[in-house]
Amino acid sequence: MSESSTATTHFGYETVATADKEKRVAEVFHSVAQKYDIMNDFLSGGVHRLWKRFTIEVSGVRAGNSVLDIAGGTGDLTIKFSRLVGEKGRVVLADINESMLKVGRDRLMDRGVAGNVEYVQANAECLPFPDNSFDVVTIAFGLRNVTDKDAALRSMQRVLKPGGRLLVLEFSKTTHPLLSKIYDTYSFNLLPVIGKVVADDADSYRYLAESIRMHPDQETLEGMMRSAGFERTSYHNMTGGIVALHRGIKP
Repeated sequence: MSESSTATTHFGYETVATADKEKRVAEVFHSVAQKYDIMNDFLSGGVHRLWKRFTIEVSGVRAGNSVLDIAGGTGDLTIKFSRLVGEKGRVVLADINESMLKVGRDRLMDRGVAGNVEYVQANAECLPFPDNSFDVVTIAFGLRNVTDKDAALRSMQRVLKPGGRLLVLEFSKTTHPLLSKIYDTYSFNLLPVIGKVVADDADSYRYLAESIRMHPDQETLEGMMRSAGFERTSYHNMTGGIVALHRGIKP
């Protein structure tokens, strides 16, 4: 039996064959796509909008830039980037999941966002873009679902232009014991119940809670970014470390 056929990884707290994880994650997001925006607002109390606004502010995106929004889903960041880059700029909303990409495309078209936005179904581990293509690459709440995160970070580094910036917005690890306890209670006891009531899908939201706990902590992720070739790496904790924004520059 080959090594590739026996390799395993985690799907939440479950150990699965590496080859199966992408399919399992796809099933989750096919399931939640139509209710994704409603659930984000409901579950975070709207705070996810503040996290994304901060990401936009520190991105440094300006008119004429080329931006890649990986795991862009329903297009929250793409909408803002589209306005910032203007007519001479370019934004690519990329997502591995066809259902999420369709929801995002429909949402942006309904809002009149067109002309400088492209939609590409793509795997973050092997991005289908030439080297040195983008001024800024973002991935918001998507890296933890990627099977090979190191490969994805290397792929993002490859498609960035020299001097280009990567921003990774993701759930992370809080160092506050009381906040951690409250967050764990919410994630594992309330989140699946809310998922069942609002989206009729407890299992997908249980996986999402577990995937957050399995994601690398702030220091580990920063080290992975450096190993992928990024320089001047840093991270900024938000909401007590529940979420962190990591940044890195391609030399």
